[in-house]
Amino acid sequence: MSDGSTCGKNAWLRTKPWALTWLEHQRRDAYWKHGSVCENYDAIQVPVYAITGWSDGYSNVIARLMAGLKGPRRGVVGPWAHVYPHDGTPGPAIGFLQDALRWWDRWLKDCDTGIDREPVYRVWMQESVAPAVNYTERPGRWVSENQWPSRELQQKTLHLHGDNTLQDTPGKPGERAFRSPASTGMDGEEWSSFGLAGELALDQRSEDGRSLCFETAPLTERLELLGAPVIELELSSDKPIAQIAARLCDVAPDGASTLVTYGVLNLTHRESHENPKPLEPGQRYKVRVQLNDLAQAFPKGHRLRLGLSTCYWPLIWPSPEAATLTLTTGTATLVLPVREPRPEDADLPAFAEPETAPDVSVTSVAPGSFHRTMNRDKVTGEVTSLMTGEGGFFGIEGTYRIDPIGTELSHTMERRMAIHDDDPLCASIQYDQTIGMKRGDWEIRVAMNCRQWSTATHFIHEVSVDAWYGDAMISSRNWVKEIERDLV
Repeated sequence: MSDGSTCGKNAWLRTKPWALTWLEHQRRDAYWKHGSVCENYDAIQVPVYAITGWSDGYSNVIARLMAGLKGPRRGVVGPWAHVYPHDGTPGPAIGFLQDALRWWDRWLKDCDTGIDREPVYRVWMQESVAPAVNYTERPGRWVSENQWPSRELQQKTLHLHGDNTLQDTPGKPGERAFRSPASTGMDGEEWSSFGLAGELALDQRSEDGRSLCFETAPLTERLELLGAPVIELELSSDKPIAQIAARLCDVAPDGASTLVTYGVLNLTHRESHENPKPLEPGQRYKVRVQLNDLAQAFPKGHRLRLGLSTCYWPLIWPSPEAATLTLTTGTATLVLPVREPRPEDADLPAFAEPETAPDVSVTSVAPGSFHRTMNRDKVTGEVTSLMTGEGGFFGIEGTYRIDPIGTELSHTMERRMAIHDDDPLCASIQYDQTIGMKRGDWEIRVAMNCRQWSTATHFIHEVSVDAWYGDAMISSRNWVKEIERDLV
């Protein structure tokens, strides 16, 4: 085994896989704090323009920055995945480069571009859509808030009743026990979408069936939400380590269930991410779970459905033992951030049309391919998810040559995730990929193989990175490490 600790003067040789470092810091300690701006927003004295998309993994960051920063700031959230807004997937795209130039001209050149007089927080209010694994466009409109958090929003509290309904008034206290199959979450979405096929959530009816669900009556009028929904629960666990996941779905009259937002919590972190505490089996705890920020419209006649589950694979690694949670109904609540439509929404200045630099000339060498499959073995009980790509970035471009420099680029990858519904310790993930570059007689490639699984007490993480120059292997590094679980 090598961890690179004896590798001489080159710092890059001492670098170990990020996942190993992250596994060594399973609570919010100094490692995480040193890079977190929320530890001291006042330290940021420069004007900040922060932008992302609702399908990006970092969508919550914008609202938090707008709330925490004191100086000039601008936050924009569009419908996009983890791509630049002028590429805009899903659309509509915007002229982000022109907008960024307006910001820089204002704060670097002191030009009056007017951008500092526009609203602090501007977001794409998404309309209801049927479930799909990717979208070309997301219908909606731009809305804005002059300050964040906004005083113009209202809180609507819905109560979780014992008959699985969400109602405006509290119900009689009762108890509902639930434990979800370990594969719950497989029909969810990738943590951070790149706008590729298969990344978004499937129809959630299968996930709803693995969860404890509560839903409203059909809405009598349109409802628009902006912000972060919050659930407040009183519950107990039969295990010292347990998780809870909450999904908010838009249920159409035909029964289709579209995932809108979700939130997860390791219940040992119920009071603090810095100082987690094990649960005492049978003891009741008050728990608050904040779901991801959203801007979403629900049409008249649709229902809101809240699904609660005890796991959410593969977004979060399962607890060592399958836990049963017991929820007190009647007192549990879902708090929604309601934003009423405003006439001034239509008066927002329009973004410029998207602009990009001219594309460089490329020639296709071999077509690419990209596949995502899920399988449930009825004999062994194993549930697997397999993603494969051949050529380019996730197989989109295929193998291609950049014509001006005559360099050929290739990429292959395979990701396999597996779990067993009745045994969380069967969880495993394996990720293999190879990246190559070629120009004339010159050729290099790098292969990475990574695997992780766990026991009741430890995570086991294996990584190998091999590099070739032509047919000669010029570097090979390997890591195999067992890391103790820290209330995870």
